[in-house]
Amino acid sequence: MHYYTAVVHRDGESAYGLTFPDLPGCFAAADSWDDIPAAANEALDLWFEDQDDVVPSSLGKLQADPAIQAELKEGAVLFPVPYIPADTTLERVNISIERGLLRAIDTTAKSRGMTRSAFIASSTRRELVGHS
Repeated sequence: MHYYTAVVHRDGESAYGLTFPDLPGCFAAADSWDDIPAAANEALDLWFEDQDDVVPSSLGKLQADPAIQAELKEGAVLFPVPYIPADTTLERVNISIERGLLRAIDTTAKSRGMTRSAFIASSTRRELVGHS
């Protein structure tokens, strides 16, 4: 998992705009601050459909960039975005988990029409990147 840094802009009451200095042409918009992780990950998924893997720049390197410094002076902020590449290949694993927690997972998954595996994957993704 890599962390790509987004530069988040907002003019007045407009939506939040995101650009990724390491990924030319990768951008996103989010209606609220809480929507930024989902919007950012969707943009990263789309960008990496046609691009090779890119090693993210360090925070220090980005902060030293004069163009980014100018954006920060105008009110932009840097937002680290954890990115898990889209890879839908399933892999069987063996885990140990508390019995009570497993029962709660199974009950909740069933009530949502999900399998145990789908529920665990969705919950884990939400914990790692902020959305499912």
